[in-house]
Amino acid sequence: MKVSKVKGQGERMIEKKMTIEEVVKKYPATIRVFEEFGLGCVGCQAALFENIQQGAEIHGIDVEALIESLNGIILKVSDPCR
Repeated sequence: MKVSKVKGQGERMIEKKMTIEEVVKKYPATIRVFEEFGLGCVGCQAALFENIQQGAEIHGIDVEALIESLNGIILKVSDPCR
């Protein structure tokens, strides 16, 4: 399932330039996705200033796949029928 845009808004809910802390605070359900991708940064000091792209690159993670999964979990939580 490719999720790249918010219905009716024309932009992603989560972008790779957002900090990890910003995403986790706004969307707590994303913690599980970060952990599944091997990003234990959620409790790390780097999460305060490191954006998703930087974290993904440091850990050798495909940032586009991560963003897709993060946005997917948000849609699933907001619409459990998905």
